[in-house]
Amino acid sequence: MDRSSKLPSNRRRFLKNATVGMAALAAIPLPLAANQESAPRNGTAPIPPDESAIPTNAEVLTIARPGSDFMVDIIKSIGFEFLCANPGNTFRSLHESVINYGENRTPEFITCCHEEQAVGMGHGYAKIEGKPLLVCVHGTVGLQHAAMAIYNAYCDRVPIYILLGNIGDAAARIEQIDWVHSAQDPAAMIRDFVKWDDQPVSLPHFADSAARAYKIAMTRPMMPVALVADDQLQERAIPDGTDLTIPKLTLTTPPAGDSLAVIDLARMLVAAENPVFVVDRVAQTPDGLAHMVELAEALQASVVDRNSRLNFPTHHFLNQTEHAGATIAGADVIVGLELADFWNTVHSVRGQLNPVGVPSVKASTKLASISAADLNMKNNYQDVQRYQAVDLAIAADAEATLPSLIEAVKRETTDDRKRMFRDRGAKLAKIHEQARQRALDAAPLGWDASPISTARLCAELYAVIKDEDWSLVSACQRVSRWPLRLWPFTKHYQYIGGEGASGVGYQGPASLGAALANRKHGRLSVSIQSDGDFMFAPSVLWTAAHHRIPLLIVMHNNRAYHQEIMQIQTMANRHNRGVTRASIGTVLDNPAIDFSKIAQGMGIYGAGPVLDPKDLGAAFRNALSMVKRGEPALVDVVTQGR
Repeated sequence: MDRSSKLPSNRRRFLKNATVGMAALAAIPLPLAANQESAPRNGTAPIPPDESAIPTNAEVLTIARPGSDFMVDIIKSIGFEFLCANPGNTFRSLHESVINYGENRTPEFITCCHEEQAVGMGHGYAKIEGKPLLVCVHGTVGLQHAAMAIYNAYCDRVPIYILLGNIGDAAARIEQIDWVHSAQDPAAMIRDFVKWDDQPVSLPHFADSAARAYKIAMTRPMMPVALVADDQLQERAIPDGTDLTIPKLTLTTPPAGDSLAVIDLARMLVAAENPVFVVDRVAQTPDGLAHMVELAEALQASVVDRNSRLNFPTHHFLNQTEHAGATIAGADVIVGLELADFWNTVHSVRGQLNPVGVPSVKASTKLASISAADLNMKNNYQDVQRYQAVDLAIAADAEATLPSLIEAVKRETTDDRKRMFRDRGAKLAKIHEQARQRALDAAPLGWDASPISTARLCAELYAVIKDEDWSLVSACQRVSRWPLRLWPFTKHYQYIGGEGASGVGYQGPASLGAALANRKHGRLSVSIQSDGDFMFAPSVLWTAAHHRIPLLIVMHNNRAYHQEIMQIQTMANRHNRGVTRASIGTVLDNPAIDFSKIAQGMGIYGAGPVLDPKDLGAAFRNALSMVKRGEPALVDVVTQGR
């Protein structure tokens, strides 16, 4: 279709203009095309103020089959369940094809109020389902909104599939808005933190690149990918006789470690007196969690979980996460499995004015790593962390390598070593129980305090959800890791980790995306939501209500950016100025935010603010009853800092 036939539009007034424009056309006494309706779908056409201004001739704005219909065929062949987007005119044809030609099924359009929310939902969804959903982004401005969330997913090694609308042909840009929302190379602004991008110039090109993009996103290490969907490619009619085929999608088997290197590692582990596994993003699937348990038990070896995923059951006797410092210091072999920051694992930093890293392990300690991160490297954004030399580096996916490593360990283990392993396991079980008892002893401190302690919030919440098939879809570092210290995490989907790049505004969207994934499995999704993070994307509540995504949101409302308070206090002490003014610029008070009213205004159940800890149980139970009916619910809890 010729660009000149388009109605004037921009991103925010597109639907309004389309409504008025089609109504005006309907008022023109012209013969109707066979596939046109006799009246606009959205009601009676308004009477124009000046009928003489109506043109005597108008171009009929219909085509038999737009390119975006074929794009939907490709999208359906890939198998996306959902499409998250804030609507925009650079992908309006694709939007229309999804909801009409594609009947709004596989994918179903999920309406988001911000592009960062759309990508964040994809982030959380992928950490539950192990695959991406589709995100559409409008032009230059939409991509700039989405960029931080894309970077979070990139650093967290999570697949996000992005279609970026653009008006590539300068001659087709009619209005000023077309120019400022378009770019010559739109993906350039995110190229340093996506795994792959392309700008197809034909529908066959789009078909090939769409399949290739999904394959690349799903090849470990998994990361976001982006395809530019040009508006002309979407909106023009598919020429008669065009040879369009849907390519077969074949995913890549995760790369396992070299067999000889795996044997060397197995021998190193079997011979060790105190081997330690430090795990970060190993368990990409339920199998990864099961294999990690099998490997640790075969050796009766310590496991320290950095919890970017749930890599190891929290109450397993070999889990030494709460005793990590001493465990690592006493190790003679340390194996990092998909470990993002090996250097900080084996070093401690001393001093504030002139920080210096000193080894926290023995000089004789052997270090080894298995990581797919060694197979993909970018140079601008420095998420790779400080370089750490190791004695054995296996460039492979750790989860895919675990089965062969387990078998090699079993072959190398003699009866004498098995007896030694049993003795080691008994000692580790005692250490684990001591650490757990310390957490149980610490939790009641300030039990009846108001603001409410984070330990009591987490304990009361677990008491309400413990008999459900629950999934904690938020990070928990900002509540002092109390869930990981108190709750028994045993299933892969029960904890999805944090944001990857620590970009604020992740938690609400990612929790909602994870809840969207959990919905079909009938799981209870629970989010402990930080207040400062929530205020970056409060519109997630409307999306949750509109699409009826069941999610129990518990506000950790400490009325501050508490981490920044601590940073300002550190600086004030360093500058010898006292800490009494550290609240300036860091608190969310005066006025205090009433999150329950925000929730109600967005159309979901909201309770609180809860100030008395004795009221927590009832508040959580009432909210849970709403969630079990298939609705989202929020409980606002006024809490201590951490």
